[in-house]
Amino acid sequence: MAENAHDLYNQGEKLKDEGKLPEAIEKFEQAVAADESFALAHFALGVAYGKVGQHDLAVKHAERACQLEPQDPFSYTALSVTYQRAFAGTQDRRYIHMAEDAMARAHALQAGM
Repeated sequence: MAENAHDLYNQGEKLKDEGKLPEAIEKFEQAVAADESFALAHFALGVAYGKVGQHDLAVKHAERACQLEPQDPFSYTALSVTYQRAFAGTQDRRYIHMAEDAMARAHALQAGM
C-alpha cells in the first residue's frame, strides 16, 4: 500500500528531529511527489535544504509554498527567512532584497486580516 503525503511528511519530521537531514529530505521529497500541492512539505524542504547548504532548492520550495498559500502571512515570513539564510550561505545580495520584499508582503497580508 502506498504511503500518503501526510504519513511521509510525518516520517520526515521524525527523521529531522533525530538529526537525519538527508533521510528527512528524502521523505519530504516523497511527500511532495505524492501530493505536489502539500505546502507544509514544501516548507519543510525549504528549511531542510537550507540547513544542508542547498540554498537554490531551499528557495525553490519556499517559493512554491507561497504559491500554494498566497494569502498566508506565515508563508511569506518563512520565505523571508529562507532568503536570509540563502544570503548567509552564499553572500548573494539579491537575497537581501528578496527577503525584505517577502517580509513586506507578510506584513501587508497581516494588516489586511
